[in-house]
Amino acid sequence: MSSPLMRTAEGRPTEFGRIYPPDRGWLRKAPAEDVLFPDLPIVDPHHHLWDHPGYPYLLDEFTADATTGHDVVATVFAECLSEYRTEGPQALRPVGETEFVAGVAGRAAGGASPVRVGAGITGFADLRLGAAVEDVLRAHQDAGDGRFRGIRFATSWDSDPDIENSHTGSAPHLLGDPDVRAGMAVLSDLGLVLDTWVFFPQLDDVARAADALPDLSVVLDHCGGPLGYGHYAGHRDEDFAAWRRGVRAVAERPNVTCKIGGLVARLAAFDYRTAERPPSSTELATLWRPWIETCIEAFGPDRCMFESNYPVDKVGVPYATLWNTFKQVTAAMTEAERLDLFSGTASRVYSL
Repeated sequence: MSSPLMRTAEGRPTEFGRIYPPDRGWLRKAPAEDVLFPDLPIVDPHHHLWDHPGYPYLLDEFTADATTGHDVVATVFAECLSEYRTEGPQALRPVGETEFVAGVAGRAAGGASPVRVGAGITGFADLRLGAAVEDVLRAHQDAGDGRFRGIRFATSWDSDPDIENSHTGSAPHLLGDPDVRAGMAVLSDLGLVLDTWVFFPQLDDVARAADALPDLSVVLDHCGGPLGYGHYAGHRDEDFAAWRRGVRAVAERPNVTCKIGGLVARLAAFDYRTAERPPSSTELATLWRPWIETCIEAFGPDRCMFESNYPVDKVGVPYATLWNTFKQVTAAMTEAERLDLFSGTASRVYSL
């Protein structure tokens, strides 16, 4: 299967919020930088692997990015419609993705990569199945070789067609659907993690779901979905204020943690479509600092984790520059706080 967000055209990207193959010539123009805090261990809790025609991103490609100077020790794979089964019951077809990643993780652990790629696996199961989703989740556990940690249920939805919604974002308030809530209860009973991806006008959906299932570990992906294009363009101050209110409200729920990242294609603070070169980490830190610092202040370092969202965010920034950006923003923090943000929180949430 292929994500509906995927674009295959070569050359520079023309739209925000879509997935484009990287322009390697453009990425090579990135300003040279020394790696900051090179001995700081990193667990990248959100990246994808896929074999899309014309744009493969598999173990070798990820390892090449992850070994560019930072100390990336382990990762958590995030579902992306990759390598689904092509036969059998529709509900069980996403288990093919977990089988695929478990195989990749086994090769990495066997010496094919210095990084423990796929040490945790976040797959997909359709929570609209309600209580019947238990069979799917148990199949993921059986397929995951001890690495399956939970699912991502991406419900990001907006009425503006220029935004383009996630692959399960079929309605604006899907997290409140009774069947979805029943499926979430099964996740909670099994001790699994729920990754959520919403756009910022939907943040109250996450807060309500977390209230309804206080024992469920909920992860808020991509800083809670700030947007800066489509009908949100030109309204940054008021949209930032609304996003900040929503993030602070979600952070009041102690069972929610926050992934900080995924800001390249959707926030659109840096116009990678027209820029002559990628930004430096100093430039990107200046652009992103208000969103990053708001998340850390709201949740605390022990409930935040930095993510690469690679290769999606490769459209606008090299891997080494991205992690330097996060390190720039947190340079004044204590060593213990940085350890939480770069590896500790992810290791705890995903039981690594």
